[in-house]
Amino acid sequence: MSNVTLTTSDLHALVTRALTANRTSESNATQVAAAIVRAEADGLKGHGASRVPFYAAQAKSGKVDGNAVPECHDIGSGARRIDAKQGFSYPAINLAIEQLKEMTSDCGIAAAAVANSHHAGAAGQPVEKLAEAGLVGLFFANSPEAIAPWGGNQALFGTDPIAFAAPRKSQPPLVIDMSLSKVARGKIMVAAQQGDAIPEGWALDAEGNPTTDAKAAMAGTMLPMGDAKGAQLVLMVELFAAALTGSLFGYEASSFFEAEGPAPRTGQFLIALDPDRFSNGVFAARLEALIAAILEQEGTRLPGARRFALRAAAERDGVTLPDALHNEINAMAG
Repeated sequence: MSNVTLTTSDLHALVTRALTANRTSESNATQVAAAIVRAEADGLKGHGASRVPFYAAQAKSGKVDGNAVPECHDIGSGARRIDAKQGFSYPAINLAIEQLKEMTSDCGIAAAAVANSHHAGAAGQPVEKLAEAGLVGLFFANSPEAIAPWGGNQALFGTDPIAFAAPRKSQPPLVIDMSLSKVARGKIMVAAQQGDAIPEGWALDAEGNPTTDAKAAMAGTMLPMGDAKGAQLVLMVELFAAALTGSLFGYEASSFFEAEGPAPRTGQFLIALDPDRFSNGVFAARLEALIAAILEQEGTRLPGARRFALRAAAERDGVTLPDALHNEINAMAG
């Protein structure tokens, strides 16, 4: 399979053109493109350029409102509700982040619910932005049905990511980002696009049998990480992201991969904390002490370290897309 290499700025421009050519405002397109490019640069290809054909097709059909302007509702001194208005998640999440930065300066802790939203992309991105502002961040998101409750055989929950980030002095933030399925569904989507097999143990087919066929896995269910314990974590995140935001549960939401149908109306929930206030100013030192203890052990590394290295390489050398995907995005860009 042949590939094409683009600079990150060229990929951003291409994604922006593809979206604006498909009923998306310039402001929204640039914010979506920024998230796509960051995910691609970080090696998270399931949330990167592979999503563009799906996003553009859904904007064109109206399943996602590419021109939506998120609305912010003040529901308390440290709380906001952001209505994504059935548009892309990224503008709504960016608005939530700005509100959280402002609120934590007053309250020390703040929360934002994002409702009526769409695919949240790489969950580490919003909390990394909070950490860059000196805050500890938590992020929960739900997605269309992909995981069955433990002991069941019918998908009810999404792969529902959770992310955490903490600021560090003179270092990139500590970022923990994980899907609660054994692997992010986007990885299976990429394998299906490229005709690749997947490892056994990632997913089940529509009949509930283990499968290495990526397309069969997309039609079946994902396995939760940690088995029964992971299934309970998925339930917790579903309640944070959907019930607390007044959005749809995974089994009620339409697919992120199909152009037709109603808006998914999934949700996201963000929490930000000022670590210095809660720790009496010693959080940074305590964090570094723990990190040092971890890295003293041979073979260890920090979560997110590989992602930051890939990002630096992408900024220097560009990102590589399969020719077929590059051609598809180009065709959508007109």
